This record gives sequence, C-alpha cells and structure tokens, in this order.
Amino acid sequence: MEKWYLMTIVVLIGLTVRWTVSLNSYSGAGKPPMFGDYEAQRHWQEITFNLPVKQWYFNSSDNNLQYWGLDYPPLTAYHSLLCAYVAKFINPDWIALHTSRGFESQAHKLFMRTTVLIADLLIYIPAVVLYCCCLKDISTKKKIANALCILLYPGLILIDYGHFQNIYNSVSLGFALWGVLGVSCDWDLLGSLAFCLAINYKQMELYHSLPFFCFLLGKCFKKGLKGKGFVLLVKLACTVVASFVLCWLPFFTEREQTLQVLRRLFPVDRGLFEDKVANIWCSFNVFLKIRDILPRHIQLIMSFCFTFLSLLPACIKLILQPSSKGFKFTLVIEIIFCNIIFFLYHFRPVCLVLSEIPFMSTWFLLVSTFSLLPLLLKDELLMPSVVTTMAFFIACVTSFSIFEKTSEEELQLKSFSISVRKYLPCFTFLSRMIQYLFLISVITMVLLTLTTVTLDPPQKLPDLFSVLVCFVSCLNFLFFLVYFNIIIMWDSKSGRNQKKIT
Repeated sequence: MEKWYLMTIVVLIGLTVRWTVSLNSYSGAGKPPMFGDYEAQRHWQEITFNLPVKQWYFNSSDNNLQYWGLDYPPLTAYHSLLCAYVAKFINPDWIALHTSRGFESQAHKLFMRTTVLIADLLIYIPAVVLYCCCLKDISTKKKIANALCILLYPGLILIDYGHFQNIYNSVSLGFALWGVLGVSCDWDLLGSLAFCLAINYKQMELYHSLPFFCFLLGKCFKKGLKGKGFVLLVKLACTVVASFVLCWLPFFTEREQTLQVLRRLFPVDRGLFEDKVANIWCSFNVFLKIRDILPRHIQLIMSFCFTFLSLLPACIKLILQPSSKGFKFTLVIEIIFCNIIFFLYHFRPVCLVLSEIPFMSTWFLLVSTFSLLPLLLKDELLMPSVVTTMAFFIACVTSFSIFEKTSEEELQLKSFSISVRKYLPCFTFLSRMIQYLFLISVITMVLLTLTTVTLDPPQKLPDLFSVLVCFVSCLNFLFFLVYFNIIIMWDSKSGRNQKKIT
C-alpha cells in the first residue's frame, strides 16, 4: 500500500513539473504567419474535423499543405479528430475552417495543455509506473526513484510542454514503452500490437523497429521454427498486418491516397541538415562541405548504409542470444546512432537502463538535454531548462548515488577490461578515465551554455555557438555509442546475468 502511495506522489510531482513548464510561452506564440508548432496541432484538429478523410493529406483550397499540412501517420490524425470533437463542444471557433488560423486565447491554451496531460495520464505515465514496478532485483525504494527520474527527464518535458507545447510525444513513446514491457514479459502479441500503434502514431518510432524485429525473431528461433517458434512467427505477422490494416483502412481505398500519405510521412527532400540538429553530418560539414559536395539522395543512401552496418553486430547478437537486457541496450544503440546519423529525436530508451547503469545513463541524458540548447534558447526556455535539468540531476544523484557507481563492474565494463588486460596488463585506469571524461563533458557543456547565453556570436559566424553545441553533443554521442556497443558485445551472459523484467 505504501508503495502505491509513494508512486502516486511521484506521478503528481511529474504532472506538476509538466504543467508548470507549459505555463511558459510556446514556440511561435503570436508570430504570424505560421504561429509555431502549437498552431500545427490546432490546425490538424481543424482539418480533420472539417474535411473528409480522403482530403486530410492532399493539398487543396481548404487544406494548404504549406500551412502545417498533416505529416504524421493515421493515429495522430484520429487523435486530432477526437480532440476536435471536444473542442467543437466547448467552443466551435477553435476549429472553424479558415477563420480559426492563429487562434490564441487563454481558454484554448488551457484546453490544449489539458489534452497533453490527459494523454500522458492515460498512456505514457501508466507505462512508466508499470515498467518500474516490474523491474527485478531492486528494492521498492529504487523502483519509485527510477519512476521519478524517468518522469523528470527534462528533454521530453521541455519539448512537449515548452517548445512544441502539444506535440503529444508521450503518446507514441507510451505505446513504445508498452511494447517494450510486453515483449520483455513474453506478452509478445500485445507488445507487438502496442509498438505497431506507436509507429502508426509517429513514424519516428521506426527508429526502434529493428531491435523489436530482431528480438522477436530471436525468440522464434529459440523456440524452434519447426514448432512453437513458427506458430509465434505467424501470430506476430498476423498481429502486425492486422494492426496496420485497421489503422490505414480509410487510406487504402485508392493507390494514390496511400502513396500521398507515405509522401507526407517521409519528406526526404528536407535533407540531413535541418535546424543544425546534433548529428555527425552537421559536425563534419564544418571541416568538409558534404552538403555542397554530395547530392541529397547520396547523403541519404550513405546515412542508411552507415546506420544499417553499424547496428548489424548488435542486432545479429540479439537474434542469436535474445534477452531483455540485450533488447534494451540495442534500443539505446539504435536511437543514438539514428540521432547522430539522421535527425535529432528523443533519447527515452536510455531511461530504461537508468537503474542498471545510473552513472552513464544520467550523464547521457544530461548531454541529450544540452543538445537541445539552441532550440530551447530560441523559445526562451532557458530558466525552465536549468530548473528541470537540475531537478533531474539531483533526483538521480540522491536516488542512485551515481558517483559511487563508477567501478568497472557497476559500469558493466569488467568483461571488456579483463579482455584488454590480457594484452595490456597496465589497463587498470578505465573507471578513472570515464570519471575524468564526465567532468570534462559537464564543464564543457556548462561553459558553452554560459557563453551562448551571455555573448553574441561574431557577425561573420552567426551560427558559431549552435554549431559548437552540435559538435560537442556529437562527440559525446559517439563516445556513448562505443560504450553501449562494448556492453552488448562483451556481455556473453546477458541471458543469465540481467535484471529481468517478468
């Protein structure tokens, strides 16, 4: 009883922080003609409510795709339609066709903020609570602390409730987390269904698809493809196909309808350099102008090849040795690599291993929040960023004593160190070296933040600080990519020595 009482308090703390951050000004507030991403969410409600389904993704006089055209999968559109019905009941002016563009009022802001909180309460937060409660080999106190740290992760809060205000990231992340929980608990069909819902809500969840596929395929191989494994494979295939067909059914009436939705979901013409996200291309472009040398389609092909080849070792091991621990760490590797090679997204999978490697996970999540700095400063979210980041850091330090968890064994690098010491007996400084790297990383991030806030960049280099943030973040992400790959490849007993979810 006490556990659930404390967990309720944790949830209330998470909701309070989210609501407080949402009271700040959002991206594009009062700035015509586009009015920012808040307006995008409102406009999608306007379009889905007033136009027939077959017109949602097509350009027309009533649906100008240049003005926040719908570019997310069907479940997002259905969610917008559901919110639109509620908005219509409260105030029809909020979603009136054409005349509601740029609509801003205190009542409407309250409505939009409430829809985000409700989505969190119904989908994301229950998944976090259940995931933490199902963790094995840790105390009840640690489970509650783990939930608190996940709910206080500033990256998601600042994006959902600060910058975008209502982008409903937690819906797709919640479905994905339900999927992780399902397949880790051997509820494979329910887990597959949940993950399919995540993909059909936001196409960026495709970043996680390869680990899900390899983990489930590994399970099928382990059961034997001539017996139970084959039955499971067929059931999984039917679940995936059925869920996609149900979500996309209104768009399968015509071939052009389906193709148009796909074109809207995957706008590859934007290229790899949009908004100077913290990826390796933007960093490398400082020294070699890849953007000008290589055609855009070649850039995309190279990105795909690098991503696939780099993830191949971890995914092959996951197929051959399927385990919950290997699955979670492969998710982490995939999301890191997709972010440094493709586009900045979210780093939520790292929260799943917070209780296993608290020091490295906390460090990584701090870096991921820092990588958002140019975007957060643009939306005047410096103070919320500092406060939420400090709250998250203090929660991690007090809950997990992260500075006491830096031995080779607690960093899960003991097997790797033993292997190296066979050839280099003097290799005894790995733990100390990582501590120094952490200190250098934090000092660099703090100094660069202070510099960006207090100084103006040179006139000839107006993007200097943004590029430096990108470069520093990218270096950190490359380090973490190597680190998590080492954990997976040297974890020969992952099936027996993991903190299982059952």
